[in-house]
Amino acid sequence: VIAELPSESTLPDFCHGATHRIREVYAQHHIDIERLKIHAEERLTASVVVYSVMRQEIWMIGDCQCLAGDAYYDQPKPMEEAIAAERSVIIHKMLSTGTHTISSLITHDDGRAVIVGQIIDSCKWQNILFSVIDGFDIPIEKTKCIDASQCKEIILASDGYPFLYPTLEESEEALSRLLHDDPLCINQYKATKGLVKGNLSFDDRAYIRLKTI
Repeated sequence: VIAELPSESTLPDFCHGATHRIREVYAQHHIDIERLKIHAEERLTASVVVYSVMRQEIWMIGDCQCLAGDAYYDQPKPMEEAIAAERSVIIHKMLSTGTHTISSLITHDDGRAVIVGQIIDSCKWQNILFSVIDGFDIPIEKTKCIDASQCKEIILASDGYPFLYPTLEESEEALSRLLHDDPLCINQYKATKGLVKGNLSFDDRAYIRLKTI
């Protein structure tokens, strides 16, 4: 999408282009749009953070994060904090009663199994209460457009980094400490999922540092 857009494109231009592209994919695979209107959890869904060199702006659609100079910005899903807190309570009860261990929960997250229905249900609010790219109209008021014209350096990252720092090394070190101290992500950083056996982290991650001047 980005490669096909003119350099002077705006955030709304990008949202329209990305939405149109996913609609094309749905059409190519004969996906029932009427069904997707009802079952948002079945849509192709992505969160994106983009830097426009021409406009010197950072665009945020969905649950991503960035550092613009010294200023931190994120855009979490509005209901995710409450769901993560509930999972934390559930898992603490499992651990305290002795029915589960940290090791067993890393193998199979029974705490997440309890709240996964809420996660699926929350998808119905996509592009209503929060923005994502999913082939349906994106409410611009639920996105962020950040002026980065005075920033010498910016960091763009996915929400797979629970603590975002000016360097990749610092961000990775903070993530490693979390995974060592709180692999289930139920204490210092409460999430809707934790580390799973065989994975390197609790979530996928991307990190880009750009010098703009």
